[in-house]
Amino acid sequence: METLAVVMEKPEHLSLRRLDLVEATADDIVVDVAWSGISTGTERLLWTGRMPQFPGLGYPLVPGYESVGTVVMAGPASGHRVGESVFVPGSRGFRDARGLFGGAASRLVVAGRRAITLDQIDPEPEGVLLALAATAVHAVNAEHAALPDLVVGHGVLGRLLARVTVALGGNPVVWEKNPERHAGALGYTVVDPDADSRRDYPTIYDVSGDEALVDPLIARLAPGGELVLAGFYERPIKFDFAPAFMREARIRIAAEWREADLDLTRRLIASGRLSLDGLITHTQPACNAEAAYRTAFGDARCLKMILDWRAHP
Repeated sequence: METLAVVMEKPEHLSLRRLDLVEATADDIVVDVAWSGISTGTERLLWTGRMPQFPGLGYPLVPGYESVGTVVMAGPASGHRVGESVFVPGSRGFRDARGLFGGAASRLVVAGRRAITLDQIDPEPEGVLLALAATAVHAVNAEHAALPDLVVGHGVLGRLLARVTVALGGNPVVWEKNPERHAGALGYTVVDPDADSRRDYPTIYDVSGDEALVDPLIARLAPGGELVLAGFYERPIKFDFAPAFMREARIRIAAEWREADLDLTRRLIASGRLSLDGLITHTQPACNAEAAYRTAFGDARCLKMILDWRAHP
């Protein structure tokens, strides 16, 4: 089998080309992708060549870890059936390119255990947001975690984090410097940080990915408060010890979602407490992939860009 895939040949050089797929095993499924999302965090770092080194990272690679589609082949040990709508968090099933992420392609070979059945989410196209929503849930679902009083950043992850907080009974403030991103709040308040004089936030969650904000955010904590780093940071995190010492501040890092986070995410969505509406702002056919990536990374009005693969078997 083969697939049409987005391939990052090297930093800032992207192509759309055919790749051979590995042979599916009894544990695998084959998925015809309908939609795939573009991450403005990790995929931007892959695009610019600034991604911190991970095992298996290298070029050429297929990006993407937010794909939804239909199972067209299901191995007897895969746990899935033909016709299911599934979310796929990437694939390593390419012969001619690396698949450290590997979701931006028209057809994927995926281990059945990695695919998530979309029985409670409209798979076209809001299902692409499932992993990002679970990432937001994971940040607040850790043992002894407190809900955020302040969320820094009103991009798609910041919005999901704020929506999850409201769904769980919280009342967060969200900071956003770009006025074009102030709209779209659902049950919470968005303010410019320069207009907020408060310096006693018990819990602050940063999803900006800007390591330069650590010291200013520590200065906004209440004594004994916690700063949660829930974004992805390409450079080393540094902070002044004395202000953190005076506040007896705690710093926590939120990583990838786990199965329990996914279960809670699906329950929140199914109950109507967590909405995914309004987060996908841009769509492009997969044949326009290069323009789509440039828009996703360069247009502040673009919260979430998705590629439409339905016309590209």
